[in-house]
Amino acid sequence: MLFFEPGVRTIEAMRRCLPLLLFFFFAVSGLSADAPAFDLAGPKVDVHVKRGQVTLPISQVPNLEPGDRLWVHPDLPESQSAHYVLIVAFLRGVTNPPPPEWFTRVETWSRQARDEGVFVTVPAEAQQALLFLAPETGGDFSTLRAAVRGRPGAFVRATQDLQAASFDRMRLDAYLAEVKTTSQTDPKLLKVRAENLARSLGIKVDQQCFDKPTDQQAPCLVQHTDGLVLDDANTQSLVTQLANGATGDLMNQLSYSTMAGGGEFSPYVGAILDTARILSSLHTAHFQYIPALALPTKDTLNLRLNVPPSFRDPKSVVVVALPPVGPAKPPALRAISPEEKYCALKPGLVLPADGAPVIFSTQLSYDLTLHIESEANAKAASVEVPVKADSAEGGLAPIGLFPALPGGDLTAVLHGKWGFDDWEGPHFHLHAAQPGKWTVAPGEQSALVVGRVDSLHLEDDSSVCVQSVEEQAESGKPVKLVWKSPKPESLEISVPLKDTKPGPVSVEVYQFGLKTPDQLSLKAYAEAASLDRLTLSAGDRTASLRGNRLDEVATAELEGMELKPSKLKRVEDFDHLEMTTDGSTASLEPGKAYEAKVQLLDGRQLKVPVTVGPPRPQIALLNKGVQEETAANPSPVRLGSPDDLPVDGRLVFFIKSRVPADFPRNEKVEVAAVDGSFQTILSLTDGTLMLEDAKTAMGSVEPLARFGGSAFGPIEVRAMSAEGVTGDWLPLGTLVRVPGFKELRCPRAVAKPCTLTGTNLFLASDIGSTPDLSNATDVPPDFTGTQLSLPHPTNGTLYLKLRDDPATVQTLSPRSLRLRRRQRNPSPAPLQSRTLQPTNDSTSPLRALAPQNRCVFLSVRKPAPKMTRFFFETERFCRL
Repeated sequence: MLFFEPGVRTIEAMRRCLPLLLFFFFAVSGLSADAPAFDLAGPKVDVHVKRGQVTLPISQVPNLEPGDRLWVHPDLPESQSAHYVLIVAFLRGVTNPPPPEWFTRVETWSRQARDEGVFVTVPAEAQQALLFLAPETGGDFSTLRAAVRGRPGAFVRATQDLQAASFDRMRLDAYLAEVKTTSQTDPKLLKVRAENLARSLGIKVDQQCFDKPTDQQAPCLVQHTDGLVLDDANTQSLVTQLANGATGDLMNQLSYSTMAGGGEFSPYVGAILDTARILSSLHTAHFQYIPALALPTKDTLNLRLNVPPSFRDPKSVVVVALPPVGPAKPPALRAISPEEKYCALKPGLVLPADGAPVIFSTQLSYDLTLHIESEANAKAASVEVPVKADSAEGGLAPIGLFPALPGGDLTAVLHGKWGFDDWEGPHFHLHAAQPGKWTVAPGEQSALVVGRVDSLHLEDDSSVCVQSVEEQAESGKPVKLVWKSPKPESLEISVPLKDTKPGPVSVEVYQFGLKTPDQLSLKAYAEAASLDRLTLSAGDRTASLRGNRLDEVATAELEGMELKPSKLKRVEDFDHLEMTTDGSTASLEPGKAYEAKVQLLDGRQLKVPVTVGPPRPQIALLNKGVQEETAANPSPVRLGSPDDLPVDGRLVFFIKSRVPADFPRNEKVEVAAVDGSFQTILSLTDGTLMLEDAKTAMGSVEPLARFGGSAFGPIEVRAMSAEGVTGDWLPLGTLVRVPGFKELRCPRAVAKPCTLTGTNLFLASDIGSTPDLSNATDVPPDFTGTQLSLPHPTNGTLYLKLRDDPATVQTLSPRSLRLRRRQRNPSPAPLQSRTLQPTNDSTSPLRALAPQNRCVFLSVRKPAPKMTRFFFETERFCRL
């Protein structure tokens, strides 16, 4: 009977609280509707805060401090028939009830309160501040004060959640207002602005809305408003749930039901639900506490209610949170691209920034300016430019026109006010254009040739301020040129000269902030096809033709071999045309005079002398492999491709010299990444190359020691002669990094997942129990944990893909890991037992039971917590 008594008491408590639970249930159901919560306009309260000699409206006050003087003025209409008592209260934490003198009662209907308001000073040791609006009744003040002093922790949590919900509601309101305005004024910009709003305000945007017709995009973007607000670290609640006991458990169950919107709550709604749970637990026969969101505008707190207040028992007491008491904590606004450079005088300049939605949705930060200084000229005067945080543009936008700026690179630092304190934000790199800086790249003064579209390269300190590039045609009408900036300090311009006669060419570069363009005077040349020389090495399949107007070349013939044009480039005053052949040039003798025939597109045939150089070194890859240290434990991962090379192994490969026939002792071998990110040189002198015979050499390299733990990807190898002449690249394989798997812990029940423990698990992208990885666990690329939940191994094997080679399925053998299984049996089968003492000695009984590469099962009897029975824990230990 005693065992069931707590349950009976719980049912009786739930029955007594049934009216309260039903009220909360339907209130929560209303929160999951599409309309925003707290859409009832409540009363207004004007608040000023004075600190020292500075007075600020409540909309610019993020925090209070002891000694601050608050001016509170209830802004109720003259026709207000119900008398409200305004109570200003201060709290000092969850475990320390406030003294009675920390409560101030204000009769809002009195002339003094209407005309002058009331002044309240924040007491020392205060941590939170609250406003209560309660209908006038006998004992209202004493009853409310007793409730707060009796359960201060509930009101501390309610204060924090109301503050978080108010900030989130202001983010949501800013998003909805901007979407509505943009959809009415410029629907074409709706997608760009909605994405900027989402990034700046921390709002979730449904990308499918942009697939709809233009007139349907805005309604789609504002649907399900309660689920739009995402977590913001600046406003998250710092206190865990305070509701407990049977009533709290039932409320938690209700909140997860479908009718109550389970699974649909954003952090915004979650904070509201927390507050509703806490305040509903304070319900009495005469008072019920309802939360109000405080949305400040200048010096007015605009209160928003979600439940209509009641003037009959139980009467409604409106709870309003004031800013917290304590030191200011400015948000961490950050530049999205800290290293990017922006043109300071470009119209519509916006400096992208995010990470602090409260900057864009409230007035807590104000008087924002950019402090701009020259990077090169320390003596140049600094400039202050006012800016605003524009969520629709996604960053900081200057207010008005920029003043005169020193030319060149500039540094801009965001300064402003955060409440009463000075605040410094992110840094940005700016650039102001300077006249007369653009010049033609060296070697391209005569690069323009008529009869084709030519490329011209210009150089300056920075190209971010370039507005347009034009050519002054013979007719006097400017022609806009196509340009791009391959590097931050250069321009590549396409100059159409196909129908142009030889002569002067004028190119003008227009830049933001400069009234006149930079003008460059050039000359276009008429150039007939002229051939200088054809150069190649014996045995090569590629040759280089040097001359002018090589775009007219069709084919060439050398000793019966046909060469075809491939790539054309201009170096200084000459064209260089790469030509390829399918024939063999190994029979050509270095130093011998040859002559090639060149066929032009117009049918003419020209002759060109040929220079044949000595053969370049060529090698053939015979074999490759990876050696592991004998002292190290073998890796549990078996690589699925012979081309995958673990970075922590010792790479060994055999090469055979093809050209020359014997491997020269002064020849070296280069091993490098295909993308050029790392490389090393192997030679006989340092021992990384060793001759097997006169033609064959073995190369060895330890990638981890040579390249570091960040080396990965395809690598290749080539020979290098003593003179520095290099041969052709040969693929060597792909360097891969393997996670450090340590232990696989599996329950006896196959339906339950296993736990895989290790380090650097992010190096794997998928881990599963089938070769096709159909049931694989995806490992996020930013995974920082040391454990993963996996399905049971199939036939004792797991499969995975590595990020360094996602196309190959690798094999993970749990037998090489420490595998632990647990099983609880009320009556286990008899086991042969043996007492084992822990020791590090290699002759210990445990090592004797588990020889090298073998496993044993140990059963340990342990008492079960809070039970009279015991269970057996069976563990499998493998000695590697």
